[in-house]
Amino acid sequence: MASVQVGLWVVILLVVLAVVFDFMNGFHDAANSIATVVSTGVLKPGQAVLFAAFFNFVAIFVFQFSVAATIGKGLAQPGVVDVHIVFGALIGAISWNFITWYFGIPSSSSHALIGGIVGAVMVKAGASSLVFASVMKTVLFIFVSPLMGFLLGSLMLIAVSWTLRLSTPSRVDRWFRRLQLVSAGAYSLGHGGNDAQKTIGIVWMLLIATGYTAVADKSPPTWVVLTCYSAIAMGTMFGGWRIVKTMGQRLTKLKPVHGFCAETGGAITLFIAAILGIPVSTTHTITGAIVGVGATQRASAVRWGVAGNIIWAWILTIPATALVAALAYWLSLQIF
Repeated sequence: MASVQVGLWVVILLVVLAVVFDFMNGFHDAANSIATVVSTGVLKPGQAVLFAAFFNFVAIFVFQFSVAATIGKGLAQPGVVDVHIVFGALIGAISWNFITWYFGIPSSSSHALIGGIVGAVMVKAGASSLVFASVMKTVLFIFVSPLMGFLLGSLMLIAVSWTLRLSTPSRVDRWFRRLQLVSAGAYSLGHGGNDAQKTIGIVWMLLIATGYTAVADKSPPTWVVLTCYSAIAMGTMFGGWRIVKTMGQRLTKLKPVHGFCAETGGAITLFIAAILGIPVSTTHTITGAIVGVGATQRASAVRWGVAGNIIWAWILTIPATALVAALAYWLSLQIF
């Protein structure tokens, strides 16, 4: 009976750790949802975080659990995952989120979590225990999602510029200050629908590994869903202002029409990924869309040095978190 109790407390500890990661995900990635709408002056910071948090949570009623299933069941072979792997993955992801938040670098919480899972699984059972099709699909979208955001943001701006070529700048600005509320809401909806499900997925993975949920279940427990969507919304409410500054001010100068095009292009990308069950990076997506909008105006409108630093962080995310997760996995064997 004692071993069952110890096991239960370990599960509770890891669920709490997952909720901490989910909160940090919202805190870290708040910039994705609100940077453009704040930097264009459409909403004040306090209004923007409440607005984004609301749509983060409302996503619970819009999206199915395709992304959660990919994380929870699709990255590692059945029977490999245990509490030590979950611990390693979460410590790796949380550590990377904290480091990149501290330095104001908009990296991917999603890929930090996936890198953590990959590192912990590999140190336990080797690369053959990974489901390479799912891992490679995720790695591929490291490049695909920002390119889609770039392309869609650019095309949106070109289409809008051509359609409204005869309108006065003041009229365009007035209209897009209203329309940006729609695009920001859509992006926040996509953010919640993709990123909250990653934490749902790892908690689901934990519950399956410890026998608290059957692997055959088609959806995670309701309490997991409500907890994870609430945690990411709360994280967004507290914001991540260091990264907001990088995304909204240092990459390129934005007006409401530019914010609308970037957010709409990013939202379309996230909606497609959520439907297909692909855990993409909301950070990569909106960064690509902002750069696309800036480059469409003129190449010099983008601060390419800042963009280059962000890309290096993207490249390093999975190997860095995999290494930390491997070390955390070993440490957990000594603890429980």
